[in-house]
Amino acid sequence: MSQIGSSFVYRAKRIMITREVFDRELQRIRPTLVQIAQRHLNDADEAEDTVQEVMLRLWQMVDELRLPIDRLAAILTKNLCIDKLRRRKTMLRMEDISDISHEDSDTTLLEQTMKMIDQLPEMQQTIIRLRHMEGMEMKEIASLTGSTEVAVRKALSRARKALAQKVLSATK
Repeated sequence: MSQIGSSFVYRAKRIMITREVFDRELQRIRPTLVQIAQRHLNDADEAEDTVQEVMLRLWQMVDELRLPIDRLAAILTKNLCIDKLRRRKTMLRMEDISDISHEDSDTTLLEQTMKMIDQLPEMQQTIIRLRHMEGMEMKEIASLTGSTEVAVRKALSRARKALAQKVLSATK
């Protein structure tokens, strides 16, 4: 302990967490972590997987940990749930796509996708076609459209999100 002005600075010794202590701590906080994950994800199985992943991450950093680990574990769980929710919004399941193709047996998935692309704003249509159908690079698309690469990337991202929303709404 050293004195700086009128305040004291305490230097905590690092206490090595043994496997037994670590296991005991995880058993103690696990129900709380599962509750946090279930509250965010609304899926018991995914919550269990998330808590398992948090426990693995904690084990990987066991040499730097100090007791208690409750707050760190809760923050890791919450952040991992948020990451999963972000990915969940943009991912389409193959079942969703196959449901679309079964709705109208006369129309193929490609034709349905092309119809959805045709509903996009003209610039997004152009960019998505040049990128995914013609295989052009961002730089080439930018020079062809008279835009910057950043603007092309942003428009492509918006087009992809709009298509994903159209596919999701078509499956409802």
